[in-house]
Amino acid sequence: MGLTYQHSGVNLQAAEESTKKIAALAKSTFNARVLKDIGLFAGFYELDLEKYSRPVIVSSIDGVGTKLKIAFLLNRHNTVGQDLVNHCVNDIMTCGADPLFFLDYVGLGRLDPQVMAEIVGGMAKACQENECALIGGETAEMPGFYAPGDYDLAGTIIGAVNRDQIIDGSRIQPGDRLIALPSTGLHTNGYSLARKVLLEKARISLDAHVDELSETWGDALLRMHKSYRLPVRTIRGDQAVCGISHITGGGIEGNTNRLLREGLKLHIDYSAWQIPPLFQLIQNAGEITDTEMRRVFNLGVGIVFIVHQEGVDRVVGALKQIDETPIIIGEITQ
Repeated sequence: MGLTYQHSGVNLQAAEESTKKIAALAKSTFNARVLKDIGLFAGFYELDLEKYSRPVIVSSIDGVGTKLKIAFLLNRHNTVGQDLVNHCVNDIMTCGADPLFFLDYVGLGRLDPQVMAEIVGGMAKACQENECALIGGETAEMPGFYAPGDYDLAGTIIGAVNRDQIIDGSRIQPGDRLIALPSTGLHTNGYSLARKVLLEKARISLDAHVDELSETWGDALLRMHKSYRLPVRTIRGDQAVCGISHITGGGIEGNTNRLLREGLKLHIDYSAWQIPPLFQLIQNAGEITDTEMRRVFNLGVGIVFIVHQEGVDRVVGALKQIDETPIIIGEITQ
């Protein structure tokens, strides 16, 4: 008998089964702007030209990083897709844009329809919550390329903003305040160092309950990357808001400095908030310096709004009205 694709490790029947499940999940995110069903060679999305009279298309691409390794070890795949979408949504909303649609890429060694359904189900859930359509993607089954049970995720998001409503940091000035909102954990950054410390050096069990965290290590490390869509939408129209920083790899300073023009610098008061226990446990177990912790992790801060001084009380009040807990963590200096 001659060789088939399945002999090389690619299961076309499993691919067809996954495609049906994925199509149903994706379709649950569709809105009136999505013009075609899943299955063509491209996705179609009609831009609302009444809402965006001077539209600027905004895009971003990202992954989940080695947080996936924790999902593999725990065999829990229903949250990493949400991490991916929320991360991408936050990125484009920092400039004031609305997320419109999302595209995903999943690369894996062997296609497991159930695992794929969990991954894409998480993406679909996050897309629904962020009012964003999942209109297409790519699943690449590559036996021999990935270790058994491993996969990788990437996502591309497309959004839009009116040209005169772009928030790009150009109006930032000395005296502006930094208003932070808490993260839910590590989000999707710093996991290579966290795994090195916890799994290799401290040899923790992911199933072990940690009193300081009131949950297991696994639950703490898989805590979902929060979407800041609602707080951004709540305050982005306030003219006092002149910059928004999503705190990912590079920490608070590394990300917020990207918004500053020459001659401006950050003053961060790291005593303004309590560093969550998860970060303290990682730091102690790895004997990591404060400088390195600040460079790698978000330390409990997920997003930072840069706000002119006269608008601080107004912005803080608006955020509290939607049950957020804003903290002033510093200011812009010359």
